[in-house]
Amino acid sequence: MSLSPDELRRYARHLSIPEFGVAAQEKLKASKVLMIGTGGLGSPAALYLAAAGVGTLGLVDADVVDVSNLQRQILHGTKDVGRSKLDSAADRLRDVNPHVQLELHCTVFSTGNAMGLAKGYDLILDGTDNFPTRYLSNDVAVWLGIPNVYGSILRFEGQVSVFAPHLGGPCYRCMSPVPPPPGLVPSCAEGGVLGVLPGIVGSLQALEAIKLLCGIGEPLVGRLLHVDTLGMNFRSFKLRRDDECPVCGPTPSITEPIDYQGFCGLPSAHQPMSETIPTLSVQELKALRDGHKPHFLLDVREPFEDEIAHIDGSKLIPLGELPERLEELPRDTKLVVHCKAGGRSAKACGILAANGFTDVWNVAGGITAWAKEIEPGMATY
Repeated sequence: MSLSPDELRRYARHLSIPEFGVAAQEKLKASKVLMIGTGGLGSPAALYLAAAGVGTLGLVDADVVDVSNLQRQILHGTKDVGRSKLDSAADRLRDVNPHVQLELHCTVFSTGNAMGLAKGYDLILDGTDNFPTRYLSNDVAVWLGIPNVYGSILRFEGQVSVFAPHLGGPCYRCMSPVPPPPGLVPSCAEGGVLGVLPGIVGSLQALEAIKLLCGIGEPLVGRLLHVDTLGMNFRSFKLRRDDECPVCGPTPSITEPIDYQGFCGLPSAHQPMSETIPTLSVQELKALRDGHKPHFLLDVREPFEDEIAHIDGSKLIPLGELPERLEELPRDTKLVVHCKAGGRSAKACGILAANGFTDVWNVAGGITAWAKEIEPGMATY
């Protein structure tokens, strides 16, 4: 696929690299990358892949821009708050490089659509922050025989690798055969992340993608790069294939998409959270409090979140500490659990139910809904 005169000028600094040149740039132009997520990792990765000249960039995201995203998700700006992330990303990327073809998929990457979405792409770049999607993107990449460029971030540390059994390396399941118990590993929303960290990790993902697509250098196949930004240390660990891996092993037992929510210990698509955990709306919680009806309000957010906003009278026990602090909770009173938006509190309700608590309720929408509907002056984040 030849380069136009404008592209020759645009990519001049690439073309002057002896190890890259016109041949690699033409490979890049002919390539198709599927990026799952346009958030913290997807933002820098998408910007650099578009600027570098990837021919087709597929974006998968069903979220909207929130002001709390702007500290790290550099694809989006203040004017985009409330907009679809795909629309915001498309405007920015077309401005960066009008030669790149964008394919926008306004949906969640799920068991039902993953194979169809990924088919035809040369590479998957995983910019998500949840375990079900990580396992799903890994499995789909293995079945399609394409690389999966992985990245993860939390607080000050990140990881990058390339999972590609067809190139002789392991897959994500070889490194993590089973997911951690729900609530053990906090998400970025729960644990926080330094805004510049996803810029580093997402850029490294883009770099790995370019190397793979152009056939240059030594990609991180069979290696995990760990980044510690506080100590500014980069360490590389060797990863080995698991001969008993259920997806990339010689006798795979998983050959098509499964229930990844259930696999990761979360309510599955066939078992909605509302059907497994009793819920209260914030209006119902207010009525409960106003009526002075017996109840115990448990907040499973992190201490820094409680400093920003809290509901008076609630007991703070972070989700990760809950299993060791159950003795602090009453068993003879209605137990009402809330977090920021309802996800962590649902996990907490599951933990409580599994430990014999019988009157447990999840607050739908969490403190975000409370601030919106009950206390409009409350700080949000």
